[in-house]
Amino acid sequence: MAQARVKARSARRESVFGERFALFAECLLTGVWIAVACLGVVTYPAAFAAGARHLRRRTTHEDGGLREFVEDFRAAVRGGWVVGLAGWAAVATVRVDVLAARAGIPGGPFVGAVGVLALIGLAVALLRAAADWAPGRAWRALLVDAGRRTVLDPAGSFLVVCGLAVVSLSAWFVAPLAVPVLGAVAGAAVAVEQRYRHR
Repeated sequence: MAQARVKARSARRESVFGERFALFAECLLTGVWIAVACLGVVTYPAAFAAGARHLRRRTTHEDGGLREFVEDFRAAVRGGWVVGLAGWAAVATVRVDVLAARAGIPGGPFVGAVGVLALIGLAVALLRAAADWAPGRAWRALLVDAGRRTVLDPAGSFLVVCGLAVVSLSAWFVAPLAVPVLGAVAGAAVAVEQRYRHR
């Protein structure tokens, strides 16, 4: 009897480990899908939204694979490309601020620092919005809600920033590593959103 309990307990541990490792592997695969979907330059919000929805399905043990990812991407890109375009405009604006700060314009360093912090906040809000996306939901409403959560849940936002830092460091050390790690960032955003709902 005692032996049966020990075997059942060890089988349970293996299955939990196996399930978590499978989820990590799924994150890495999803990162590749996200990277390919981002090749459209302004499609990165839709790519992250489709990746996050795929990972949400995986954590709730629903079926879904590449076909569902592509369907979600097509649905998300309808309004998501405008968000992607606005994101690039924000990056260009912050770049001008940083160049002004380097040129020695009075107050430039302060304006540059504020611009960089605002860009990081926008990136976090975008990832949180993508993690909450579902077909039929408007991007504007998603971004407004995500912006509120970004401010009200600083711990969760910090975790997303850490995920972005991991991608940046991966790309700096070994560029190809940044591709699969994109899925880990999407997974982190999904986990942060689930944590926020269950607080």
